[in-house]
Amino acid sequence: MKVEEALQELRKQEKRNFEQSVDMIINLKDIDPKRDNISALVTLPNRIRDKKVCAFLTKKSNLVDTITAPEFPKYKDKKDLRKLVKSYDFFIAAAKLMPSVATTFGKALGPTGKMPSPQLGVLMNEEDSSIKTALSKIDSVIKIRVKEPAIKVSIGKEGMSDEQIISNVKILYQTVIAALPVKKDNVKSVMLKLTMSKPLKVENIA
Repeated sequence: MKVEEALQELRKQEKRNFEQSVDMIINLKDIDPKRDNISALVTLPNRIRDKKVCAFLTKKSNLVDTITAPEFPKYKDKKDLRKLVKSYDFFIAAAKLMPSVATTFGKALGPTGKMPSPQLGVLMNEEDSSIKTALSKIDSVIKIRVKEPAIKVSIGKEGMSDEQIISNVKILYQTVIAALPVKKDNVKSVMLKLTMSKPLKVENIA
């Protein structure tokens, strides 16, 4: 079925006492996650939710939760480090602090895909304008890292219009296809679901 039809079917499901996410599942084939190292940054046209962001900076910022260099040693404790990583969706950092960030936080941030990167998260300066720009980009971005033969991400909320969700679906699909070794030939199937529903297979995604 088409994406539009799948959304109509999902909206007929039993209503829950919370706003469910609309999730997209892209099942892959002929992919070895360890060998192929597939990742992508997807900029969605319609923002889903605010992201919780933490910054590694040389000084405290009023715009974002901040950890300054003198506070880094506190996170040598693995328990505190794990708690920090779970508490935030994204991390940004001043470029000059990246070596220290990598040393102190790299082992925890790397495997979760939350390490600040030149594409999104490394600040060449700590001016408010640069921080605001980074935060604005992060709110509309999804990080994709293929660790298994399937990509599962939230691409909308029930309260969003079908048009908004469909736009997000198409952009995510196109970006993932571009990142795959043999493009569409690596896609086994695509499904949509609500948080509490069974998945529905969709086709004809432009």
